[in-house]
Parts: sequence; C-alpha cells; structure tokens
Amino acid sequence: MIKMNLEVYLNKLEKKKILVIGDLMLDKYFFGNSKRISPEAPVPILLKKQDKVVLGGAGNVAYNLKSAGQDVSIMTVIGIDENGKIAKNIFKEHEINTDLVIEDSERCTTVKNRFIGQNNLQMFRYDEEITAEVNEKIKKQMCSLLEKNIDNFDVIIMSDYNKGFLKTSNSAEIIKICNLHNKKVLIDIKEPIYDKYKDAYLLKPNLEELSNITKMPVETQDEIIEAAETLKKFTNCKYVLVTLGKDGMLLIGNNIKKFFDCLSREVYDVTGAGDTVISYLSTCLANNVDIDNSVLISNYAAGVKVGKMGTYGVTIEDIINYINLDNYIDIKNKIVSLDKLIKIMENKNNKKIVFTNGCFDIFHIGHMRYLKESSTYGDILIVGVNSDNSVKRLKGKNRPINNEDDRMELLASLGFVSYVVKFDEDTPYELIKQIKPNIITKAGDYKIDDVVGKDIVESLGGQVIICKYSDGKSTSGIIEKVLNIYK
Repeated sequence: MIKMNLEVYLNKLEKKKILVIGDLMLDKYFFGNSKRISPEAPVPILLKKQDKVVLGGAGNVAYNLKSAGQDVSIMTVIGIDENGKIAKNIFKEHEINTDLVIEDSERCTTVKNRFIGQNNLQMFRYDEEITAEVNEKIKKQMCSLLEKNIDNFDVIIMSDYNKGFLKTSNSAEIIKICNLHNKKVLIDIKEPIYDKYKDAYLLKPNLEELSNITKMPVETQDEIIEAAETLKKFTNCKYVLVTLGKDGMLLIGNNIKKFFDCLSREVYDVTGAGDTVISYLSTCLANNVDIDNSVLISNYAAGVKVGKMGTYGVTIEDIINYINLDNYIDIKNKIVSLDKLIKIMENKNNKKIVFTNGCFDIFHIGHMRYLKESSTYGDILIVGVNSDNSVKRLKGKNRPINNEDDRMELLASLGFVSYVVKFDEDTPYELIKQIKPNIITKAGDYKIDDVVGKDIVESLGGQVIICKYSDGKSTSGIIEKVLNIYK
C-alpha cells in the first residue's frame, strides 16, 4: 500500500521552480595508465587516455534537480577564468539557468582534479580554490539578487560546502529573505555554527556534521536523536534530517521522531547521494507532498543513486522502477527491443549514453571489468549483444556456448548495465545509427580506428574510448582450457 501511494505521488510531481544557492565545484577526472616511475622524483607517471568534467557541490544538486524534471536556477560565485566558462557551458548544456551566477575577479572557480590510473584507482588529487569569505560587495549583490527574484521560486536550497560563498552573515540574511516571502529553505549544512542556519525550514547534516555542530556523541540511536533534537532547538528549524549512510535516515520534527531504513540493494558508489536526497526532498516539498513521504521518496532516490557508478542524475522513472520491487528484481525489464530502446532514448533528459557490444558467450572477469569501466563514462550504459545466428557467422557453427537469452539475462543482472539489446547483423552499425550514443567503448584489444560506429558517434560530437585490457582473459581461452582438461 505504501509503495502504491508513493507511485501516485511520483506520477503527480510537476515541474517547479527551484533555486540552488551554494558553493560550485567542477570535478575533473583524468584517466590513464601508470606503468613507470618518474626519473625526476619517486612518483608515478600517468599517461592520460581521456578526461571528463562534471558539476560538483551545488552544481551537482542542480543537476540532480534537473534529472528530477525541475526548472532549476543556480546562484553561486565563479572566477573570471576558463573554468568559470566551462561551468557555465555545462549549466547551459543541462538547461540550468545561470542568470544569478556572480563573477568575482578576486577568486578562481573551484576545481577538484582527480588523476585515475588503471582499475579506476585514484592516484592523487589537487584542488584549485579560494576558501576565504566573499567580500561585502558580493554578499550584498547576492542578497539583492535574491530579494528581487525570490518570488519566481517555489523552494530554495542552500548547498554549503564551506568554500566561502555562504558564511554566517549572508546565510542568515538569505534565510530571513526566504522566510519573509514564505519560501521553504532547505540546507545541506557544513560549517559547525548554529547562527548560520537559524530559522531554516529543514537542515540536512550527515553524522559527522551533526557531531561537529552539536559537539555531541552520535554512536547510538539515542545519542543521534539527542544531538538532532539539540540542533533543531538551537537553530529553531522546523525539521532536521540526518543521513546515516548504511543505517538510513533520521527525521526529527516537533511531533516526529522517525528512522527510515537504508533502501539500497547494491552499493557501487556513495558519492553524491546526499545531493540526490536534498534534490528530491525539495522537489517533493515544492509539490506539497507531506514530509514523511518526501523523505521516503528521497530515501528511495538515494537507493537508486548508490547503485550507480559515478555521477548519475536519478529520474522519477528510476525511482518508480526501484519502488516496484517486482519490476526491479525482474531483470528482464532491462532487456529491450530496439523499438522500445528508441522510445526510452527520446526521454533521456540530457543524460550521457554509453554504448558497447559483444558476444559475451562465456562471461568472464575481463568482460565485467570493461563493462564496469564503461559505465563510468556516462549515465546510461547500453550493451548490444550478438544474436545466436550472428555469433555462429562470426565464431563458427559450434558457437555460441550459451544462447542469446541466457547471455542477455546475465548482462542485465549487472547493476551498472542499464539496458541490453540484441542485434542480428554481424556488426552493431545500424543499431548505433538508431541509438545515437554519446560514447562507444570497447575492450583494450581494439584499436580506436577499428571500432564500428566511430564515424557515427564522432559526427555527433561524441567519442570512442578503449577500456583497459585484462591480459589472458577470453572466452576462447576458457573453452580451450576446458577442452584440454577433457582430452
């Protein structure tokens, strides 16, 4: 009954105008291989293969809101620099309004640069940032912009990463303006200062942030409740929502003291789950969903997010499928015809599509590693699978070992695979032409110029990526080993 009610709420969610105010970051990733040590110093050398840039901090909240189907604007500060231009272009690509973005010649745009070696191992990170408090001119400008535009918005989110944009004085002023205009303000807190968040509608700390601001222990449920009630008391907020990782969430209100169990079934990446929570919480509250069901929907959204690798914007459809346990467990829903896949792609909401293909006759660790890596390059991973007839033409009359239905079901059971589609031709060229992916990936034994569909994806502004090769891992090798055993 509860799940059916949630589906009703989700299907009735309308597009609302939501403003995100907070610290923007760009997350840059540089992927490559490291096989030797520098002769200049005892440090590894990373040979770059590709890179990507995604929105972080308040930008990731805005991206999540857009994935939830909302009309999103962002207020933040960026430098007058190349990274600021990149940020604006990404916002434009995702149709996120930047009219309230402030440029500051005294600051740089915050960037986290991550260098990733083979097997997705992060080697090191360096940051570009100025965390000093923004000057009085910027503070006045942001409050003035908010005052002039606040009636255009249904809900306000403050995404605080303690990078200097939101400090006690201007945060308090933002909350005051929101309250004067009867606008709910939800805050993802960071800095351990009560006055900074006083009179907000809802505060969302994690356990560490709750302990830091209250100076109280949070080891047991009773301690967490006491600390959350203390935070509510000293900030005079209406609600406190504490995210507890694998232990779920705790909601505290005047007449509410409720734990929500963790709903994740597979955990691949917890990064950004908090941004997903506050995005769906604000979306639901903007649509007048009651607080209990708003938190429950946000909890399901987080369950979807942690089951995805990398940056992923959870859609309402994702949550409905997740809530519908039978549909979620029935992996055959991920096995689709080309016609159905084309319809799904029509509503991809600016999500980056990754395509790869193969026979996947006897599935092995090499397959798993390269598919998992492929999933990190976009939001949706589509796997094209050669039909039985196609495999016979390519591999001989004794292949495949496993029929097409079994091969497709196995692939669909992988949490990082979004859809599986069969093709009967020798190559997936016509399939790629219909899907129009942003990225095509292949395993490391391929050369970029030999990849089928390279011309299609590059003509659309996309790229081909060759994933790391797992030496000695192949279906033919497994078959040969088995035959030798029984000779």
